Amino acid sequence: MEQKLICGVDEVGRGAGAGEIYCAAVILNAKEPIQGITDSKKISAKKREILAQEIKNKATAWCIATASLQEITDLNVLHATMLAMQRAVEGLAVTPDKTLIDGNRAPQLKGYVETVIKGDLKIPEIGAASIIAKVARDQKMVELHESYPDYGFDQHKGYLTKQHLDALQQHGPCAIHRVTYAPIKRLLCSD
Repeated sequence: MEQKLICGVDEVGRGAGAGEIYCAAVILNAKEPIQGITDSKKISAKKREILAQEIKNKATAWCIATASLQEITDLNVLHATMLAMQRAVEGLAVTPDKTLIDGNRAPQLKGYVETVIKGDLKIPEIGAASIIAKVARDQKMVELHESYPDYGFDQHKGYLTKQHLDALQQHGPCAIHRVTYAPIKRLLCSD
């Protein structure tokens, strides 16, 4: 019997205050198992990078897509996330038989689609998607740190930590901040 192609989809950066949203879609190859796949937040950065390379090398198909700052502003974060998820699935080299999405909301996609709460912990394909999306976004935030060194993007990756909020207070938002987000909007209004 032919193996069904199961695609896992996850996003990274939805809760951040800066940078794009990254989504990945992954179809793992049953003949090339990968050990250690789980929610990307539960793995060290070094282990994530090693696993991301292994996933890309062994997967039947994978794709990483983004939603831009402009799309996050124009559509809102949820709709921008759905758009990036669609792009990731549609960017795969093969069409999945079944698509499993982390969380409780799914974009409009062709074929069978199911949402799985905490899917990155339960479904290897979703865990793999979370890993490659996180590694790609983290690398981009480290690159952006070179252009905007005052904010510490290489440390917090755009999430609104105390360090990041303090830098925002001191320097105001830069070009990659999501100015429609409440904590950033409050800073802009208080000036």
